[in-house]
Amino acid sequence: MTQPPPQDPNNPYNQPGYGQQPPYGQQPQQPQQPYGQQPPYGQQPQYGQPQQGGYPPVPVGPPGYTGDPNAPYGIDPKTGLPYSDKTKMVAGLLQILLGGFGAGRFYTGHTGIALAQLFTCGGCGFWSLIDGIMILVNGGTDAQGRPLRDQ
Repeated sequence: MTQPPPQDPNNPYNQPGYGQQPPYGQQPQQPQQPYGQQPPYGQQPQYGQPQQGGYPPVPVGPPGYTGDPNAPYGIDPKTGLPYSDKTKMVAGLLQILLGGFGAGRFYTGHTGIALAQLFTCGGCGFWSLIDGIMILVNGGTDAQGRPLRDQ
């Protein structure tokens, strides 16, 4: 009576030669589709198990980019909110230089404050100057509540 070959835990189908490399100089044999069937259109035939390991994918984009389409400029680590597409440097400089017209607040989307600054000439210059410095130092938010980004 012959004994069956021992079961190999790395060979789930108990096929001879499963997982072994072909001899040097020979091409590996690729399994064929059963009975001449082709895979569905647009799909590649699957051979073996997916490879494990390797390097994680590297996101491509500006610094802080997470690959999330809802956060194309990254996520603020303090609040967890996505960064705005507006920068605090532009908002602060517009507010200091053209604050009498409410330009910095129009830029960030705060039209109510911008109109108030426009009608009061930026609080005779004091309101717009202080507001511009506060935006440059502390940052701020856009009209959707997202923090302004640094660069």
